[in-house]
Amino acid sequence: MPFYERGDVRIHYEEVGSGFPLLIIPGGGLNSAIPFVTERGPFNPLALFSDEYRCITLDLRNANGGTSSGPLEVDRPWDSHTDDQLGLMDHLGISQFMVMGFCIGGPFIWNLLQRAPERIAAAVLVQPSGFRPELPELFFEGNMTGWGPALCAQRPDISMATVEAYLARMYRSNPDFVLTATRDFVRSCQTPVLVLPDDIPAHPYAVAMESAMLAPNGQVSLYPWKEPAARLPLALRHIRSFLRSHRPT
Repeated sequence: MPFYERGDVRIHYEEVGSGFPLLIIPGGGLNSAIPFVTERGPFNPLALFSDEYRCITLDLRNANGGTSSGPLEVDRPWDSHTDDQLGLMDHLGISQFMVMGFCIGGPFIWNLLQRAPERIAAAVLVQPSGFRPELPELFFEGNMTGWGPALCAQRPDISMATVEAYLARMYRSNPDFVLTATRDFVRSCQTPVLVLPDDIPAHPYAVAMESAMLAPNGQVSLYPWKEPAARLPLALRHIRSFLRSHRPT
């Protein structure tokens, strides 16, 4: 089990394949961990794309069910995870890469594109998370019950008061759109992006479509793409052709 360590932060990661680097961010919200891409997702990108790419994935810091750990940075929750993702790429000696993110990986990708646009050749957002005005407390309340208590049980140094402050900063301080970026930023972002929408409470179809339409170099898959099952190969061919067309030579 390889780990990347930086101060109090310890990130478990895995890599498979060779070629141009492809960072894969699992779904699962704040419990984002490698099994969400290898076992529980709509498809396994490590198995499917390692024939052409150096696929790298990781457990999110402090995800229940993962083995990454570090402090809860209450004042900068999104950026602390972006630090981990960029730090891992630095640790592996990777200066430029492509990225594919599931669920919470969508907001993480938009934050990566703000922090390090020159490093990211292209991005694929699969069933990305986003803000629903009709369910404004969805992520805060869900993580207060589905993430915080289990984390505190494992980590006596973290209290539920700290969890509450962390989640409030993460999900209540800028509750809009893709959670980590404004419409103005998405409208100005030149990085090629491919969006595969979903339509469940945590993955709003309207936000996914709006982000794809606003991005100057945005593309969107067919929808629905997971069902019926015969549609999934078409979506995967779209992902593969998109990555190939934007892979630096």
